[in-house]
Amino acid sequence: MLTAEELRQIHRLQLQAGRRVDSLFSGDYRSAFRGRGMEFEEVRAYVPGDDIRHIDWNVTARTGEPFIKEFREERQLTICIALDVSGSVRFGSGGRDGRTSKALQQARIGAALAHLATKSNDRVGLVSFTDEVGTYLPPRRSRGHAWQVVRTVFEHQSVGGPTDLVNAIEFLGRVLKRRAVVCFVSDFLDDGPWPEALAPFARRHKVNAFVVHDPREAELPRLGLVELVDAETGALRLVDTAAAKHSNPVSGRLNALRRMGVAATAIATTDDPFERMLGHFRRSARNG
Repeated sequence: MLTAEELRQIHRLQLQAGRRVDSLFSGDYRSAFRGRGMEFEEVRAYVPGDDIRHIDWNVTARTGEPFIKEFREERQLTICIALDVSGSVRFGSGGRDGRTSKALQQARIGAALAHLATKSNDRVGLVSFTDEVGTYLPPRRSRGHAWQVVRTVFEHQSVGGPTDLVNAIEFLGRVLKRRAVVCFVSDFLDDGPWPEALAPFARRHKVNAFVVHDPREAELPRLGLVELVDAETGALRLVDTAAAKHSNPVSGRLNALRRMGVAATAIATTDDPFERMLGHFRRSARNG
């Protein structure tokens, strides 16, 4: 059971996200995905100039005359938030307010996405994952369900353990039967073959990635030899902080995502996450 203070924190998170979203970019969110969801409506006779890729070959073969499939834009989207709750997202050097970890920054992003979906009358769902799939809330459209998504994002900011993006991608591939907008919120610190799994998934769904990171991960303070604990495996490692460099920099993670056809944006714990999301959706709208 949540304590009274935890419930107050969730309400504050939801209100903060809602106010910032409403003042910034509800229109940009919709324009980023316009025309992405298309639903079959009818077939009609081919007219010179029609896109031949839409020819219905079954009807054409039966009638001996060319026919075209017509589609209409789906006004209601399905949004699914894929939230990384592995051990590595517990890290944070405080951000601008002195208390922001990667997990809290991810919670803000998740709450904003849930609010955007509700404002636009879209279905929203959530899957949390480590090396296993944790909570799955199937996409639905209601304020009560959006509240449940925000509450789950807050409650499950980090449950610990390693990251397995491939397992999460494969799970989403099984449960999302129709084209959806999938938003991965993760630090993407996973050495597994997730780019290979993500490429075919991104051809079927519109995939967005918010790569959450902390500046301290890229540059440790010069403290000499320090024994550190791996947040995901618990293994102890002796690190020379004067020479240590991140083996998987943010730029490399962004490049890997973009090569797979994913719209990707880095959000640091020192950033205003809502401003960074606004830039993400505006770029997506421009890029079609």
